[in-house]
Amino acid sequence: MATAVSSAPSGTSHPLRNGYFRQLWAGRAISNLGDQFYLVALPWLILSLTNSGVALGTIMMTGAIPTAVLMLAGGVLSDRFSARKILISTASVRMICVALLGVLVAMHAVALWQIYVLAFTFGVADAFASPASQTLLPSIVASDQLPAANSVTQSTQQLTSIVGPAPAGLVVKALGSASAFFIDAISFLFVIAALFRLPDPPRSSTPKTGMLRAIGEGLRYINSDVAMRSLLLVAAALNFCLAGPISIGLMWIAKHQFGSPIAFSVFVAAVAAGGLAGAIAAGAFKPRQRGVLMLTVAVAIALGTAVLGVVTALWVVGAVLFAMGASAGFLNVHIVAWFQQRVDRSMLGRAMSVIMFAAVGLQPISLAIAGVAVTWSLTGMFFAAATIMLLVATIAGLQGSVREIQ
Repeated sequence: MATAVSSAPSGTSHPLRNGYFRQLWAGRAISNLGDQFYLVALPWLILSLTNSGVALGTIMMTGAIPTAVLMLAGGVLSDRFSARKILISTASVRMICVALLGVLVAMHAVALWQIYVLAFTFGVADAFASPASQTLLPSIVASDQLPAANSVTQSTQQLTSIVGPAPAGLVVKALGSASAFFIDAISFLFVIAALFRLPDPPRSSTPKTGMLRAIGEGLRYINSDVAMRSLLLVAAALNFCLAGPISIGLMWIAKHQFGSPIAFSVFVAAVAAGGLAGAIAAGAFKPRQRGVLMLTVAVAIALGTAVLGVVTALWVVGAVLFAMGASAGFLNVHIVAWFQQRVDRSMLGRAMSVIMFAAVGLQPISLAIAGVAVTWSLTGMFFAAATIMLLVATIAGLQGSVREIQ
């Protein structure tokens, strides 16, 4: 049985030398790879049942809504209860759901309402698992190892998203969707086994309050720290200005400028490859003036967004997207690691849930606005997004506490 520990092990060695982190990383890597089978098989199943893009979109929305609504509550629970046990519970629920879906598909008994229930359940699980995952990491690696640990974690996620879909597609084509769901269900066992062997994070000794009051405490905690508040706004602005314009804008460019789905696949691959390179670089490079560098990278992303509105050559678009993906990957690692290092342990779950809410909660709004803006002007949409990012980064740069982040 796992025992509680008071703090993460100290040291400056690479986190993969830490046995606890290595176990968690390996379990997550296998589970992330299994998730690619689910991500390929589910839309294929939905379209096979309905041949409806509306059904596909509403099922995705059914999963996104509970994640956004419950994310802050998930952060409160991560501060009050064992993050490790929360992750074991949510992974177990998802494993059972995916396995049941595989059984229903294999028996030719699956109905659309069952997929809606699955999507909703996954959305609820994600709302609690995401902040718990960010809360657990600082308890198993030392503070100075957090940038490298986040780099390894995000690099692995990017890598599995690059290499996983192709074999997943082959399995779905050759063996059917049910086999893909079973593979994903089995992959959950590896991360659950790793979590069982980890120690519990230290419990918070602060008095428990009501859920809404606890969420308010987390928001006030971040708002009271100028540096945290400023970087949170930078992260929110980047997610808001990139989610819709990039998702919709790239498909628009591929369709209307190049007339080929291959162009869109090139764009997606460029972003993914850039994100992988950026995450790896974030773990290898330890800047002294981290605040200045993070703001500089945010400005570079904004400029890249503006460039997308005027370039016309395929290779130039791909190169810009690679650079933006690398910048975003680098920035995400350092922002998350800095928050994990900065925030008091008793508030960590709530603080991380606010960051993730800024990313998840704003995406539907960003997508809706981009869908309207792109029909008005592709160039105008990208320029407006770049302007907002530059403005927020400039405001953050005016704060001395942000520039002084080391």
